[in-house]
Amino acid sequence: MSGAALMDIPLDQILRGDCIETMKSLPSGSVDCIFADPPYNLQLRGELRRPDDTIVDGVDDDWDKFSDFEAYDRFTRDWLSEARRLMRKDATIWVIGSYHNIFRIGAILQDLGFWILNDIVWRKSNPMPNFRGRRFTNAHETMIWAARDQQSRYRFNYQAMKALNDDVQMRSDWYLPLCTGNERLRNKHGLKLHPTQKPESLLHRVLVASTNVDDIVLDPFTGTGTTTAIAKRLRRRYIGIERHPDYADAALERVEQETPLADDAVLTTPMKREAPRVPFGSLVEQGMIQAGTIVSDKARRLFATVSPDGTLVCGNKRGSIHKLGAMLTNAPSCNGWTFWHFERSGEFLPLDILRAESRGEKR
Repeated sequence: MSGAALMDIPLDQILRGDCIETMKSLPSGSVDCIFADPPYNLQLRGELRRPDDTIVDGVDDDWDKFSDFEAYDRFTRDWLSEARRLMRKDATIWVIGSYHNIFRIGAILQDLGFWILNDIVWRKSNPMPNFRGRRFTNAHETMIWAARDQQSRYRFNYQAMKALNDDVQMRSDWYLPLCTGNERLRNKHGLKLHPTQKPESLLHRVLVASTNVDDIVLDPFTGTGTTTAIAKRLRRRYIGIERHPDYADAALERVEQETPLADDAVLTTPMKREAPRVPFGSLVEQGMIQAGTIVSDKARRLFATVSPDGTLVCGNKRGSIHKLGAMLTNAPSCNGWTFWHFERSGEFLPLDILRAESRGEKR
């Protein structure tokens, strides 16, 4: 987006007002990621009341008010339509909800043309008990992660998620605690300021997974500002929208107290398709690997010789690092960068090391 276009966007602000009307004032195709924690439509059911008829978790008649399913669906369709308009073509959206509303939201997302990528189960390590004892303890919420459409080249920082999970692929069930302790914002009476304040750990993982430094993150239901605070901390740009004056004030104060990461702590995670393409032949030209070098598979059962033009030769067969690997293994395809290995200073290394070094990546 051009600098002039960026000037039209109220970056790093919390806007006060109705989410749909406020979104209508923003330019199309202006955000990289949306995190939305919309009303859960709880008022239609009474199971959130304790046996003494007090409301669990602070939900009252002034919050989450919809007369029926049709009204809730109409509201959901309206705000999601605006959200989709604001999303760049490769943007993604996260919507969190409970069993009261997430299935209705999922259907509307698909009706509007979004492309669902995952449903993430946030399993709460410290869920609130079921006071009546007539149902299972509700110990999770569901997040839907979706791209703007099926053709979106969406961002997923796979390696960052793997690193966050001790070098194991991150699963779609996340075991994280509720927002408690000093993190929980409270009013002047010491009561929870917001009934469904999300934990910072949840938003940290969402933003690290699907955004990069300087990406623009929108939260149309900002509440007490968890999304905006974590976005600022991770050096993402943010736009928050909140209509409740007490929540908006608390969110603004919270964000102002947040300190962005220092330059040396910021991790920019390039996706593989963003990295510059490196032909194997260019590495031969640069002398990073010499013509005549013998390469082999990891088991040292197949051998080939590097030619001056960057192809590999094995007997009467010749091809690219990928094509020859596939021919010799009778496979439909082969990633030659990881299949072929070479000797250097006593180490047995994959060719991919050379590609990484040519890009200036640390080993």
